[in-house]
Amino acid sequence: MAQAAVATETQAGRHQEVGHKSLLQSDDLYQYILETSVYPREPEAMKELREITANHPWNIMTTSADEGQFLNMLLKLINAKNTMEIGVYTGYSLLATALALPDDGKILAMDINKENYELGLPVIEKAGVAHKIEFKEGPALPVLDQMVAEGKYDGAYDFIFVDADKDNYLNYHKRLIDLVKVGGVIGYDNTLWNGSVVAPPDAPLRKYVRYYRDFVLELNKALAADPRIEICQLPVGDGITLCRRLS
Repeated sequence: MAQAAVATETQAGRHQEVGHKSLLQSDDLYQYILETSVYPREPEAMKELREITANHPWNIMTTSADEGQFLNMLLKLINAKNTMEIGVYTGYSLLATALALPDDGKILAMDINKENYELGLPVIEKAGVAHKIEFKEGPALPVLDQMVAEGKYDGAYDFIFVDADKDNYLNYHKRLIDLVKVGGVIGYDNTLWNGSVVAPPDAPLRKYVRYYRDFVLELNKALAADPRIEICQLPVGDGITLCRRLS
């Protein structure tokens, strides 16, 4: 078999494997987007944090650079000022958000691991946007329950981004729908879940992918059927579903 044919076959096989990072047709196409549109316009602070995170043993958890760029522009388009982020990790998407908000913008950021957040905090501070962030360590659900119970946070948020424990996404949604304003947006990350949402039952899935797949499938069905929102699911990063609150 000719060398070019072998290369093509190898690439095709690689992209048939469930769990491939990019959902595009090829690595080359994804790299083209990064090198042409993302990296040349990536703020220096985001580049620095992305490179720091790449050396972390859990780097698979980070938001991709193209998704960071998308979130940054989306927040500017909707003139977001008061936002929330559930699941912070080292703070790449948090930094993208903070850079997009006006100087008096605010982000309530929650994560169970403050150590990871503190890895990226010096970069966030150097970028001059740390004052916009209120970080809370611990599970988000008790905080959300308290906010809903108090009532004063109803419709308080312009944008909410969720990139945390997939088995609680629906639990988050039940609470966040009251906290985001009518016309505001909730973004759920990883809603295509490594492409596993269309994998056959006997597909060779990694253990964590298989475990969370059913929760992601359940979320996708629930969001599509929720009359309180309109949705748009985008193949950016690992899939992101935007939910605009209607009522």
